[in-house]
Amino acid sequence: MLSPMKKLTEASYLTAENASGYRAVLRYFYIQHERMRDYLAPEEVLAHLQSLPAYAETDENTLLQQLAQLVKWGNLHARQDMTNARTIEEYKKKRFRYQATPYTIEIERMTIQLETMNQEQFGGSLEKSQFDRLLDNLGRLNQEITGGLPSGTEASMRLWEDILQSFQTIRTSTADYVAYIHSEQTDQRMQSDAFLVYKNQFTTYLRDFIISLQRTSLQIIDQLEQIRPEKMTLFIETLIEHRRGVPRLEDVSASDIDSWETEFRSLWQAVLDWFIGSDGRQSELEMLQIQTNEMIRRITRYVQRLSERRHEHQSRRQEYLHLSRMFAETGTIEEAHRLAGMVFGPESVRHLRMSGDTTDLLHQDVWDQPPEVIPIKPRVRQYREKTKAGALQSNEAKKEAYLQEVRREQEQERRLIDTYFSDGPLTLSTVERVQPEVRKMLLAWIGRAAAHPERTVKTDYGFSVHVAIHRGTRITLPAEDGVMTMPDVTFTIKGENPYV
Repeated sequence: MLSPMKKLTEASYLTAENASGYRAVLRYFYIQHERMRDYLAPEEVLAHLQSLPAYAETDENTLLQQLAQLVKWGNLHARQDMTNARTIEEYKKKRFRYQATPYTIEIERMTIQLETMNQEQFGGSLEKSQFDRLLDNLGRLNQEITGGLPSGTEASMRLWEDILQSFQTIRTSTADYVAYIHSEQTDQRMQSDAFLVYKNQFTTYLRDFIISLQRTSLQIIDQLEQIRPEKMTLFIETLIEHRRGVPRLEDVSASDIDSWETEFRSLWQAVLDWFIGSDGRQSELEMLQIQTNEMIRRITRYVQRLSERRHEHQSRRQEYLHLSRMFAETGTIEEAHRLAGMVFGPESVRHLRMSGDTTDLLHQDVWDQPPEVIPIKPRVRQYREKTKAGALQSNEAKKEAYLQEVRREQEQERRLIDTYFSDGPLTLSTVERVQPEVRKMLLAWIGRAAAHPERTVKTDYGFSVHVAIHRGTRITLPAEDGVMTMPDVTFTIKGENPYV
């Protein structure tokens, strides 16, 4: 098995300096291989190249150098030709015949497919028949497994290849078509007016595919769920036996058998994952249904936008004339009001919010209400509203009242402080109960003192207090609004105590 990290030297001729010459040589080898002519002489290859206008100047030495390089890259096998040597010089010259390697054949087959592809667009299609074909093959597989499968039959391998071919066609065709619909080029074409010609064809195509997919997919899932893993193991063993029965010059090793089994199981698991899903993930079949429905909605949106855009530029003169004649034929204003309501509808009604009192009567019209006068301001830059000069109001009374309130609160706090420092230093562990405002003030003193290097704080009452925190002693400080747990603290007034 080819290692995924191996350097593919066989593809070097595609990017070599003289890539055109190498490709012309190997393309001729590929064409002759398809005609079942494998070993070619250099003279035949040279005659073909010289028949082409672009390579008419190719000589024998140049061709021999190219063939030698292709042999070195692994694109050709060289075999010495011992026959038809007419002279000793021809025999000594070591005349060779060349054969293209399997890698080269596959690479050339791939390049031919790439040359026929459109680089700007994806291909693909939504083929309903492929789902029906896969359903038939799975039904045959289920019948053969349940009925007992003979060992090593070619019919089993043909059935397996038919299943893989149908599944591969479904997977690649649907993925390419979804990518085509979502490509930038398709998106631009859908936004043009020319898309309106194809809208019915697209929607019919997608709708028929959805209907067929919904009908067939459930049957495919039912067939897959009926195939038990142990029965599928026997079928895979039959495929391995068939592959071992193919004559080969080299011996089949145990690693080859393991790789074959891994290949068959991984391909079967890919089929299960695509239709059923695994590990709680959404299956690709469900994603395909969602994307197809989204494509239909997308096409519908584009068609609606194109129609609206076309109607915007159409003249509605005849419609307006017909509408004016209908209004002219009304006999009363009430009939005209009813006609206007039917023609213009509620979307054209302007809702006006009235600042005055309005009625709640259901059958009373708006024009029966008294009018409201709304002043309109002119829309000019020079317009300025007229203003009247106002007198300044004095707030001295409010300021004086607020100042008296603050002084009264300070005096109340001062009387509370008198009661705590009347006997000297204040230690919180000796306090039975404290007022909330006093506790707030003491905590503020502790916070301010903690930031001072001497643990001293200047109070609002004209004296300084030294704060000593006893961190090793925990106390509970009761108050009217709760109990606070904190370290014990001693407050000592510095200097003369005014309360003693």
